[in-house]
Amino acid sequence: MLIAYPAWVRADGDPASDVLATQPLFLPQDAAIPLSQQSQLSELLHAAAQDGYPIRAALIAARSDLGSVTELWGEPQTYAAFLGQELALVYRGPLLVVMPNGFGVYGTGVSDRTALAGVRIPARPGGLGSAALGAIQRLAATAGHPLPLPPPSATATGARSSHIISVIVFAIGAALIALAWGASLRTRPPRMRRLRDT
Repeated sequence: MLIAYPAWVRADGDPASDVLATQPLFLPQDAAIPLSQQSQLSELLHAAAQDGYPIRAALIAARSDLGSVTELWGEPQTYAAFLGQELALVYRGPLLVVMPNGFGVYGTGVSDRTALAGVRIPARPGGLGSAALGAIQRLAATAGHPLPLPPPSATATGARSSHIISVIVFAIGAALIALAWGASLRTRPPRMRRLRDT
């Protein structure tokens, strides 16, 4: 079904359409998706493409992620149709949109209610990511491409651990500097003490 949008809506101001023109995943920074989950999403989309079911996904965590089309916030199905038309010149495959209040699908041959019935979006950090993983698996299985969920990446887990270690080392270094500075204030040169006594 073709949906008509005003000309100003068609202006280039939709970040997801810019990213999905060349990549399979739009993931805004404010989505609070853990690194391990980001890795799973990338690997699952890659596995889907390798299995003959290329699909692109946009996770929309906030109104601001929609750029100039903020009026489509809370309307995942309408936004999926809009996004599908925006991408039509470069991509015509299945498209998934995940918002906190639901899903939108385009180019899948099935409705979002039919394919994604029972997939929930948890209201917690990383909830959009886990919902997207489940939705991609469900859509792929509906199209005859059952896919296992990739395990969390050891690289992502290692990067997270390295970040935590860096923060701890920085905190210890800052504490040592503060202690040394405090000690230097208490230990004044003899000349300074004599000037103070006179």
